[in-house]
Amino acid sequence: MLAVTLLFTSCKSTAPVAGSDNTETTTQTKPAEEKKGMSKTTKGGLIGAGGGAVIGGLIGNRLGNTAAGAIVGAAVGGATGAVIGRRMDKQAEELEKSMENANVERVGEAIRVNFDSGILFAVNSAELSASAKQDIQKLAKTLQEYQGTDVIIEGHTDNTGSYELNQKLSERRAASVAAYARSLGVDGARLQAKGYSYDQPIADNSTVEGRKQNRRVEIIIVANEELKEAAESGEIK
Repeated sequence: MLAVTLLFTSCKSTAPVAGSDNTETTTQTKPAEEKKGMSKTTKGGLIGAGGGAVIGGLIGNRLGNTAAGAIVGAAVGGATGAVIGRRMDKQAEELEKSMENANVERVGEAIRVNFDSGILFAVNSAELSASAKQDIQKLAKTLQEYQGTDVIIEGHTDNTGSYELNQKLSERRAASVAAYARSLGVDGARLQAKGYSYDQPIADNSTVEGRKQNRRVEIIIVANEELKEAAESGEIK
């Protein structure tokens, strides 16, 4: 119960929202459950022996299947997880201070950065805006400063328009963010870009506000094996 209580203790910053993303008029709807983001201060040490399934379930209900799977799958828990969590706290704090148009959250032993797609791209486009490039430059800087992490970039859409159109758009947008990060010197081996069309809504696609939330690019930052070994051996504290 203590872990569950701590998991929900914090404040949350909110990114601006934008208008409709697709020009097609056909709407295909899949079941969706409204979910809210988690605290930027959630500590990694919470995911440990005995608590992983419970905490993992809570994360999954809030973040969607792939983000939750990456976060829980990369977690080690216990004292090692707490060390990684403290390191992630510092990185998340720097990101939140520097990135005006993103919602930065600490979840488990990971960091989630959530961009409203309208901030990053024009309607039905995968070309990064000037302001988006500025934020990704700041993200790239912290990624280079804090080595030892893998970065998952996910493109998501609302359910306006065909599934195929949205799938391609989500893939192009995730790839665009990854390509720009690589151009700034981030090791491409750390980056994984995927698109999910409207398969993973975080809000109700039947409402205007819900669709705004679902049009997004999420960036998940998790510890790699090298960082886990360094934390376990005491090389980082």
